[in-house]
Amino acid sequence: MDNAALAATEELATETETANAPVVFSLPEQVMPNMWLTDYDSLYYNDGEQYWEPPVDRHLLANLTRRNAQHGGIVQSRANMATSRFVSGSMTAQHVEATFLNLVQFGDVALLKVRNGFRQVVRLFPLPSYRTRVGSDGGAVVLERNNQVKRYKAKDIIWVRQYDPVQQVYGCPDYLGGLQAALLNEDATLFRRKYYINGAHMGFIMYATDPNLDADVEKDIKEKIQDSKGVGNFKSLFVNIPNGKEKGLQIIPVGNFESKDEFMNVKNVSSQDVLNAHRFPPGLAGIIPSNTAGLGDPSKYDEVYYKNETKPLIRKLVDAVAQDSEVGGRLSLVFDLG
Repeated sequence: MDNAALAATEELATETETANAPVVFSLPEQVMPNMWLTDYDSLYYNDGEQYWEPPVDRHLLANLTRRNAQHGGIVQSRANMATSRFVSGSMTAQHVEATFLNLVQFGDVALLKVRNGFRQVVRLFPLPSYRTRVGSDGGAVVLERNNQVKRYKAKDIIWVRQYDPVQQVYGCPDYLGGLQAALLNEDATLFRRKYYINGAHMGFIMYATDPNLDADVEKDIKEKIQDSKGVGNFKSLFVNIPNGKEKGLQIIPVGNFESKDEFMNVKNVSSQDVLNAHRFPPGLAGIIPSNTAGLGDPSKYDEVYYKNETKPLIRKLVDAVAQDSEVGGRLSLVFDLG
C-alpha cells in the first residue's frame, strides 16, 4: 500500500472514530462551591486600610434581596413593621426605616452622631452597612469610590448588632439558615425561564443507525437541531429516509418537563424554608393558601410576630442608643411598644 492510500485509510479511520465518539457531559456541580461566603470561624484584619473584614460577604447579602421574592419582601416588611412603631427621637422616620433595614439585612448598623458647632450631638444618622466596616479603634470606616475611605472615631459611632456567637466585631443576619433555600428558589425560576426562552429546547436525543441515511439529510437534521433555539421554534421535523429500516431513526426523550418536573415542589418548599428562616408567618407574607381552610386570622399572626420578633428588634435599637452617654432627653428614640 502506497503512502497516499495509507494516509487516506488513516484519515477515514479518524473520521469514523470522530463520528462515533460519544458525547461527554460536564462534570457534576458542587453543591456549595462558595461556602467560604458564609462559613467562618474568625475574622480577617485588613492591615492596609485598618479595618476588620465582615464575616459574611456583604455583596451577597445585598443581592440576595433582589434574587428571591420571599426573602426581599420579608426583609422590607420586618423593617416596615418596626418603623411603624416609631414616635419621635433623634432620627427621622426615613432614617429609622434605613436603620432597621440595614440591621435586618446585614445584621448590624452604625449610627453616626451628628454634632453642631459646639460638638453637641443633635441627631443620629445611619451609615450604609453595605459599605461600612469596623475600624481598628471600634469606630467606622466607610468605603467610598476610587478606593477612598472615610473614617469615624469610636466616640462618634453607636453600633447596633444582632449577636453572633462566633465573633463580636460584626453582627450576623438571623436568616442565614435559609440562604441556600433562597438561592435554590432563584435557580428553579431561572431554569424555568431558560426553558421557555429556548423555545423548542429539543429535550431529546435523535438516535440514528440506518446506513441508508443520506449524508445531506443527516447534515440538514443536524443544522435544524443546532438552530432549534429561541422563541417560536415549536415546529415539527419531517425526515424522509428512502429504503430506511424500521427504527432506523429514533427519538429518545431525555425527560418530560411537563409531567415530571419538580418546579412547583421546589418553589413551595424553598419558599417555606425562607419563611422559616425569618420566623415569618405565611399569613403575613402574601402566600396563597393551598387549601380551603386558609391561613387563619392575619391580625393574630401580626400580634404574635410583633411580640416575638419586632418588639425585641426595636428594643435592641433603643437600648443601644440609650446606653450612649451623649444621647439622652429629646434625642432618645421613642417607640410605641404597647
